Amino acid sequence: MGAIPQAEGRTRFRVWAPERRRVDVCLLEPGCLRYLPLERLAGGYFEAVLPVPVGALYKYRLDSGDVFPDPCSRFQPEGPHGPSRVVDPQRFLWKDRGWRGLSSMRGHVFYELHVGTFTPEGTYAAAAARLPHLKELGITVVELMPLHTFPGRFNWGYDGVTLFAPCAVYGEPDDLRRLVDEAHRLGLGIILDVVYNHLGPDGNYLSQFSKGYFNPKYPNEWGDPTNFDDGEAAGPSRDFFVQNACLWVSEYHFDGLRLDATQSLYDASPRHIVTELVEKTREAAGSRNILLIAENEPQDVKVVTPTAQGGNGADSLWVDDFHHSARVAAMGRSEAYLMDYQGTAQELLSCALRNSLYQGQYYRWQKKRRGSPLLHTPPEHIVFYLQNHDQLANTLRGQRLHLCASSARARALTTLFLLLPQTPMVFMGQEFFASSPFLYFVDHKPELQKLVHKGRNAFLSQFPSAQQALEAEGHQVPIGEEAFQASKLNWSERERNRDALALHQDLLRLRREDPVLSAQDPSRLAGAVLSPTALVLRYFGTGQEGDRLLLLNLGTGMDLEPCPEPLLAPMAGNIWRPLLSSEHVRYGGMGAPALPEAGRMYLPGQTALVLTSDEETPP
Repeated sequence: MGAIPQAEGRTRFRVWAPERRRVDVCLLEPGCLRYLPLERLAGGYFEAVLPVPVGALYKYRLDSGDVFPDPCSRFQPEGPHGPSRVVDPQRFLWKDRGWRGLSSMRGHVFYELHVGTFTPEGTYAAAAARLPHLKELGITVVELMPLHTFPGRFNWGYDGVTLFAPCAVYGEPDDLRRLVDEAHRLGLGIILDVVYNHLGPDGNYLSQFSKGYFNPKYPNEWGDPTNFDDGEAAGPSRDFFVQNACLWVSEYHFDGLRLDATQSLYDASPRHIVTELVEKTREAAGSRNILLIAENEPQDVKVVTPTAQGGNGADSLWVDDFHHSARVAAMGRSEAYLMDYQGTAQELLSCALRNSLYQGQYYRWQKKRRGSPLLHTPPEHIVFYLQNHDQLANTLRGQRLHLCASSARARALTTLFLLLPQTPMVFMGQEFFASSPFLYFVDHKPELQKLVHKGRNAFLSQFPSAQQALEAEGHQVPIGEEAFQASKLNWSERERNRDALALHQDLLRLRREDPVLSAQDPSRLAGAVLSPTALVLRYFGTGQEGDRLLLLNLGTGMDLEPCPEPLLAPMAGNIWRPLLSSEHVRYGGMGAPALPEAGRMYLPGQTALVLTSDEETPP
């Protein structure tokens, strides 16, 4: 689909427009328009090979009437309303020929970033220049938020309308390829977030070509749901989205995709669209190994169940439960969709040992059961996070965790988070306790911007605290230029906040290099609750490795005497020695506690301790 360059300055154009009688390529040449007809083929497709060179600007004229951009345009230099450009993906000279991709989820640490706010410049080139910092931090996979072309000067990413065209605001298509190439040069994987459950409200011309791209029989809070199972149009519509997924791994060498809101990819056909996306994208990657990550709000285990067992075959599943419980633990506030979480040590421990909290229990917020059994899913297939784009932007001011809670509590939760067996995802700037918020921001036409602004205020009103602020202060949540600029990272803070950065680096080094903490083996992990705000996790080693102990206390200090919990007992002939304390002065804390003699233990408040078993020195 789209404009595919051929030899000798010719281009093959192919578009699906089943309700149209005639489709012409409208070439936008200096001082004139030139129309070249396409031939109608079976199934509602139009196609022709025409004398059109790479770099030409064009649109499609439908039934000798209005002209529209190519639904499969590879580039929209003037945005979604402007002309499409013929792009040759084969001209880029890749340097990553030895890169074999990502073979499994094991051992990875993800880093989610928004290209427009990750750097002051907000470009692919500027993001590429910062990748060495992520490598130094201990990141293994970069996850870019959606790049589909959107209207306006900025967008948080989930209002894309020209799905095949990386947004021109961030640079040229080859600039994106250079970003991917640089990631691979550094040994970093890089995946892309894609949105197939809806399109944005401005610049979406798919229905001009066929109304069969959408299926109004299903609900969707973000706009008309896409069509994967309704009538004859479902086949070409499915093919459109499958081809888009394949494009990112074949033409841009991405190491996989994150599929947004898979619960809203409605499909009652025998072969679910998520299964088809996973299988066809792997085929498009050829000999390279890729990872397919799914967001699924109900946390359905079927998404990561192998296709041979009736599942969708994705590699990993985003799980909100850990974030929700940790946020309530950090802030002491449980409201709106967090109302079913208490933030207790028991909840955090259950997430660590069982991958999620809701696995079929009743969920008050939704007034129905939520979740599915994830008890036996290998933990590396579960993605945890303390912050992500949604969970920050869904708050009134988009504030980071360390600003909503105390820095000490944020350090303690970070220690737990980065040493759990599940796959961690860090949100951009989290590693140096960035002060910049991450807000929802869009740049629509004035009338649409007003409607979106109204809808955003209504969404936030589900949080009583936000509603009170909106009413008491007359506060209007910014969603335009102010929100976009405020969300940009201030990279000078990386140096100023060296203590927070050191904590993340040291934890990721332990996660990567310590033979016990790096195992990600749930059979070698046990835990217990010490109080409503304190827990212990014991990581069992093999051979001479010894064991590791992680203690978390989000309450006041605890003198663990007496202490009948068996997990706190060191191995025979061993004592516990400190490996890391979240309150060490190196990390900006008040100082690491000394472990008392004779096995007695004091656990300070707002602290996480990591201990290792060592042979006891004879007196």
